[in-house]
Amino acid sequence: MTDTTTPQIRIRGLYKIFGDTPERMLDKVRAGMSKPDLLAQENHVLGLEDINVDMEAGRTTVVMGLSGSGKSTLIRHLNRLIDPTAGEILIDGEDIMKLGPTALRDLRRTRMSMVFQKFALLPHRTVLENAAMPLEVRGVAEAERAEEGRKWLDRVGLAGYEDSHPHQLSGGMQQRVGIARALTSNSDIMLMDEAFSALDPLIRTDMQNLLLELQEELHKTIVFITHDLDEALKLADHLVILNEGRVVQQGEPQHILLNPEDAYIEEFVSDINRARVLRVRSVMQKTPPEADLHGDVDADDNLESVIARAGGDVTRHFRVLRRGQVVGQLAMPDVIRALVPRLPGEGRDDAA
Repeated sequence: MTDTTTPQIRIRGLYKIFGDTPERMLDKVRAGMSKPDLLAQENHVLGLEDINVDMEAGRTTVVMGLSGSGKSTLIRHLNRLIDPTAGEILIDGEDIMKLGPTALRDLRRTRMSMVFQKFALLPHRTVLENAAMPLEVRGVAEAERAEEGRKWLDRVGLAGYEDSHPHQLSGGMQQRVGIARALTSNSDIMLMDEAFSALDPLIRTDMQNLLLELQEELHKTIVFITHDLDEALKLADHLVILNEGRVVQQGEPQHILLNPEDAYIEEFVSDINRARVLRVRSVMQKTPPEADLHGDVDADDNLESVIARAGGDVTRHFRVLRRGQVVGQLAMPDVIRALVPRLPGEGRDDAA
């Protein structure tokens, strides 16, 4: 069983420099050479710069950023598809940089699974054969791996499609096969690199909901890569935002939305539908409710539902419950204030 007292994945001082002599460039980067200068002066590309992230067992860490920010480079370090120029990656306390070929192969086969953006299904194999592939690689008997594959195909809503081939399925259905394959491996850690970005918006929403439902049940350690902030805010327990290979801000998504640390994050979150994303728990007052209230709301309700409940009346005042227990109170003026985004530079000491 995974030890939940410490992060399951720990990344410390991780650097990745692409080029002919990356180790020679490391001191220049540590001395302050920027990514553009490194490329212009030394013909090397700075992929990741001093990444320090803890990923908790049983929770979803979302790594997001724009194209070129380093997010896909980062996730490929976790199973050592890419080796770092410097730094440390610990999984369950073990430094994976010290693993030999056999141990590394075991890590990839049994302790991690990966869901790809382009599905990565074998076209000549049936849906069931694709789903059961992790167990086939381990040498599990055909009957046993077929039983496990059927179980997870049913769980992701594909019962009855076992004998179909990938080309006979829609994109969303193919990605469900990819998720079933990852679940069949029975690994603690799931790596998901832009897993839903190739899907149409409605199908993408269905897949996000499916992932949330599965995570509620299975409590996997999920590392999810995306460039979509709405998706990140919906899925993340812990959100890591990258820009040009550096961590700009990380933490609980609601906290980041309400407390952006710099102008880049402020601009990044400025167009979000805050009423739909912010939750009561992030805005409420953790004090005993007053007697004259206008009903109850749940701590995990979004502010959009609270506004509807108030019917536009800004004098309303609600008691906040979590699992039936009173945890605080929420006044509509606090809701209104939370809906107003901080303008870039506003309230920061370094603002011009």
